[in-house]
Amino acid sequence: MADRFGPVSGPAEDDEDSARSGRSTSRDARQEPIRVLVVDDHALFRRGLEIVLAHEEDIQVVGEAGDGAEAVDKAADLLPDIVLMDVRMPRRGGIEACTSIKEVAPSAKIIMLTISDEEADLYDAIKAGATGYLLKEISTDEVATAIRAVADGQSQISPSMASKLLTEFKSMIQRTDERRLVPAPRLTDRELEVLKLVATGMNNRDIAKELFISENTVKNHVRNILEKLQLHSRMEAVVYAMREKILEIR
Repeated sequence: MADRFGPVSGPAEDDEDSARSGRSTSRDARQEPIRVLVVDDHALFRRGLEIVLAHEEDIQVVGEAGDGAEAVDKAADLLPDIVLMDVRMPRRGGIEACTSIKEVAPSAKIIMLTISDEEADLYDAIKAGATGYLLKEISTDEVATAIRAVADGQSQISPSMASKLLTEFKSMIQRTDERRLVPAPRLTDRELEVLKLVATGMNNRDIAKELFISENTVKNHVRNILEKLQLHSRMEAVVYAMREKILEIR
C-alpha cells in the first residue's frame, strides 16, 4: 500500500524530523491516538486508507461512512478528532456535511481529501469549516502527516491549491466592495508580514526561516492574529484579511 495515492504533492511538514518519522514532537507525547473518521463513497478507497493508517501507532480509524449524511450520524456517535472526507459524494456531499458535523462534534477537525481541484470547492470547504484541503494524489506518508498537523492545530492545503485560493480571494475582492461596520483590528507590521506568508500557504517552519525568527515566535504571532480578529483558523484569518483589504494581492 506504500504509494497508493500517487506522487508527493501535499503540504510541507513542520520540521525535518516530522518528515522522516511522520510524527510531530508534540504528538509523540500524546497519550491517546488521534481518532479518525474516514468518509468516502468508494469502499475500496476507504479500505485502503484504513490499511495505511493501521500502521500508524498514534492514529486510530474509529469508523467510516459512505456519504455526508452517514458521516454526520457517525460523527455524532463517535466524536472523532479528525474527519477525513471526500468533497463529492451521493446523497450529501462533504462540503454540505461540514457544518452539520461541526454542530454535532464541535471539536472535530475536517480535512477534505478529494480529486476536485476546483477553486470553488476549496473556497466553499473553508467557508464550511474545513481545516485542510488535500488532493488524492498526495502520498500515503503525507496523509498521516496531515492528520497529525491538523490535530496539532495547523491548517493543511495542497500547494497546487494555495494559488487558486488566493486567486479566488482576489476575485472576491474585485466583485465586492463591502463597507466595514466597525474598524478592522489593527495588526502590527510583523503580524501583517506573518499573515501575508500564511496566505501563500507557508507553514510555521517556513515562515520562521523567511523572517529569521523562531517557530515558536511565529506560532505566537498567529495566535495573536486570530485573537485580534476573533477567528478560529489560519484560513479564516486570510479570508477576513482579504475581504477587509488588510492584505492586497497584486
